[in-house]
Amino acid sequence: MAREPHGGRDAAISRVRQIYADLAERPIERSCMRLNECCQFKLTGRTPFLTRGEALVAAKGLRASGRKDLPVSADGACPLLDQRAGKCLIYADRPFGCRTHFCAAAGGPYARREVADLIQRLETIDAELGGNGASALPHAVREAVKQLR
Repeated sequence: MAREPHGGRDAAISRVRQIYADLAERPIERSCMRLNECCQFKLTGRTPFLTRGEALVAAKGLRASGRKDLPVSADGACPLLDQRAGKCLIYADRPFGCRTHFCAAAGGPYARREVADLIQRLETIDAELGGNGASALPHAVREAVKQLR
């Protein structure tokens, strides 16, 4: 049976959001210009993997965008990318991997040593929620949406 961290799912979501805030405070120079090249999973060959806590944050962001389910992406792009507008549906709630990604225009990938402590915190929350480690964004968010129902 899954353990609930420090007050349950809502507390876990708050803790993940705090990790994102802590990342933003790091003196690691980044400049995301929202070019969306990193959102083209089929073209880049890279899909972010989310812990259960991150997936819940993303699912909450998806709900806040007015959507009940994760859109289907037939072209291999991130399902959270609004194809018409060319913008992330959940930019403020985007996963850790999207914040620390490999985009050369944004400054390249974060070195793991720069964020290892934050990754460990995400993994702790994942374990407390009964997760088994990170899973690919589409699957992780779909499962989290089901949990929020």
